[in-house]
Amino acid sequence: MAGCCENKGCEIQALRASHGRVLWIVLAINAVMFLVEGAAGWMAQSTSLLADALDMFGDALVYGFSLFVLARSARWQAGAALAKGVFMLVFGLGVFGEALHKMLVPVMPGVETMGAVGAVALFANLVCFGLLYRHRGDNLNMSSTWLCSRNDLFANVGVLGAAVASYTWTSRWPDVIVGVAIAALFVRSALSVLGSSLRAVRDGGGEVVRTPGAHEITRLR
Repeated sequence: MAGCCENKGCEIQALRASHGRVLWIVLAINAVMFLVEGAAGWMAQSTSLLADALDMFGDALVYGFSLFVLARSARWQAGAALAKGVFMLVFGLGVFGEALHKMLVPVMPGVETMGAVGAVALFANLVCFGLLYRHRGDNLNMSSTWLCSRNDLFANVGVLGAAVASYTWTSRWPDVIVGVAIAALFVRSALSVLGSSLRAVRDGGGEVVRTPGAHEITRLR
């Protein structure tokens, strides 16, 4: 045990165990909220709720990828981050398409459902954000995961804002505008994650892991 701790192996194992617990929790939260928001968005015919539901589904996939590469090399983690970026980009473009459809086919969304479900989603994502925040600088894997959680909060606030604005002005446009804004956020974040992961894949170097004790351990691939 002493030898293990001298070469920082214990710290790496403890950090990965902590990452695993957090990722399983946020994976479960996002999977449940995808089903809840997806059903609510479909019934309320809300672009912003459907966009947020797709975001939840994308995040569940992201956290699944993160768990898969948790004990693997830096090259594996960079590849997983690359896959996350692709999913984020695809979902962002999908939301753009849904928003365009709503522009051409006028439908007033159910604002009461938008507000109630949006508030539940915001609370759920605040829990995820709090769990992931302390691990955001540990490595590329956790950094890209935290970025997804941060974006969720912006999307949730946008859904609530759209519900209030649609109710106030009796208009579908706030819902469409927020849907487009969420899509733009997805695409911007996707490009950022793709850029970082492509650089990591190209460099093919060691993985720097920051432990709670502020040590930096470099593990070669």
